[in-house]
Amino acid sequence: MATEHTAITRSTFDEVILPIYAPADFIPVKGKGSRVWDQQGKEYVDFAGGIAVTALGHCHPALVEALKTQGETLWHTSNVFTNEPALRLARKIIDASFAERVVFMNSGTEANETAFKLARHYACVRHSPFKSKIIAFHNAFHGRSLFTVSVGGQPKYSDGFGPKPADIVHVPFNDLHAVKAVMDDHTCAVVVEPIQGEGGVTAATPEFLQGLRALCDEHQALLVFDEVQSGMGRSGELFAYMHYGVIPDILTSAKALGGGFPISAMLTTQDIASAFHAGSHGSTYGGNPLACAVAGAAFDIINTPEVLNGVNEKRALFVKHLEKINQQYDLFSDIRGMGLLIGAELKPQYKGRARDFLYAAAGEGVMVLNAGPDVMRFAPSLVVEDSDIDEGMARFAKAAASVING
Repeated sequence: MATEHTAITRSTFDEVILPIYAPADFIPVKGKGSRVWDQQGKEYVDFAGGIAVTALGHCHPALVEALKTQGETLWHTSNVFTNEPALRLARKIIDASFAERVVFMNSGTEANETAFKLARHYACVRHSPFKSKIIAFHNAFHGRSLFTVSVGGQPKYSDGFGPKPADIVHVPFNDLHAVKAVMDDHTCAVVVEPIQGEGGVTAATPEFLQGLRALCDEHQALLVFDEVQSGMGRSGELFAYMHYGVIPDILTSAKALGGGFPISAMLTTQDIASAFHAGSHGSTYGGNPLACAVAGAAFDIINTPEVLNGVNEKRALFVKHLEKINQQYDLFSDIRGMGLLIGAELKPQYKGRARDFLYAAAGEGVMVLNAGPDVMRFAPSLVVEDSDIDEGMARFAKAAASVING
C-alpha cells in the first residue's frame, strides 16, 4: 500500500486518474501573480490563467485573506439555510448588471444546465409544453453534462453517449439568416457565447447579437448568453454583453467569478426567475459561504475602473508582441477576440499544430492555451504585469521559432 512518502510524479497521473486528460509533462506546485513553478523549481509565465479562471493571478492577497477568514468561520450550510457571503455576492452582481435574481452553482456546466432548464421550464409554464426548441451554434461550448454538451456545437464531445436530449438545433455562428431559417414560435431559447472561446476565440458581431435579440422578442424566446469565459472583466467590461448594448434574458458566469475557487452563477430577471419555485432545481454546494466569500473579494477588485480599463491596454501589448512574431515568422492569419481573451489563428501551413506550439511554449517557460487545433489562445490574469507580458511573449517567440525551424 502506498504511503504519504511515495514520490508523486507525472507518471502517477497515468496510474490513478481516468484517461480523459492529457496533462503537460510537468506538475505545477506553486503560483504567485502570473508566475508558476513546477516540481523541479522551473519558473513559467502564466498566460493560460487556468483557462480564463485565475483572473487576478495566483494567490492574490485579497483572495487568500477572504479564504482564510471564511475558512475559520463557516464553510457549508446547504441550501436548507442561506448565508451572508452568498447574499452579499448576489447583491453585488445585481447592482452591477441587468440581473434582478441570481442563483449560485459550482461550475460553468452547472450554471448552463440551470439556464437551459429554466428556459425550457419558463416556456413550458408560460407558453406551451411544446415550446421547447433550443437554437445554438456550431463550434459552441457550453459544458460537459449530457444536456449542456448536446447544446454545445461540437459533436466530437457529445457523440457516443447514447440518445441526446431532443429539440436542439445548431446553425453557423454569426449567421443571422441561418437563425431566421430555423426560428419559430416553438423556440424557447437561443443560446450563444458573445465570444466563442473553445470554438476558436471568435467574437460575435454587433449586428448578430442585436438580430438575435430582435428575433427572440418576436418569437417570445429567451436570449441566453453563456459568459462563462467572456465574463468577469475578461472583455474589458464586467460582462461582454455590455460592449454590445444587447441585454440577455439569462446570463451564466463561472471561471473568473471565483478567481480560482469553483463557483458559478446564473443571472436573470425577476419575471423569468419566478417560473421556478422551491424544489424546481438545486445544488448541495451551490452558493456555499467559502466560494461566495472568495468570489466576493474577486468581484470587488475586478469590477473597478483600474482593472477594467487596464484590460485593453494589456491587450494592446499582447497584440504588439504577436504582430512582431508574425512579421518575423509569418505565423498567424488572424489575431482576434476581445480584451484579454486573445486568439491567434495559425496560417494554413501550420494548421492543426496548435498543440505543438503549446508544448514548445511550456518548454521555454510560458503557459499558453489552444482553442481547437488551429488557434493559439491567451487568457492571462487581468492584472498581469507588463513586464510579465514582455518576458512571457519573448519566451513564446523562442518557442514559435523552435517549432517553425523544426
